Amino acid sequence: MTAAEEGPSPRRRPQQRKQVLLRLDPSVHDAIARWASDELRSANAQIEFLLRRALAEAGRLPGDTGPLPRRGRPPGGSAPGPPSA
Repeated sequence: MTAAEEGPSPRRRPQQRKQVLLRLDPSVHDAIARWASDELRSANAQIEFLLRRALAEAGRLPGDTGPLPRRGRPPGGSAPGPPSA
């Protein structure tokens, strides 16, 4: 059987994000959380932002690294509202 006879190829699933346990000094976490709040990010997103920036400045950010995921509601479509009469 050839690949064409087997049907469409399976879709590649998006690569899942890695989860890590990170232990921080409480005052460091508080400072990161305040900074993140100032920039409308979560503490987790702020930590990733800072790590990516440090990697890029050191010339160690892999070329195949995707962009930071956008947070919030996906673009497009209107917000659901009450049905019109």
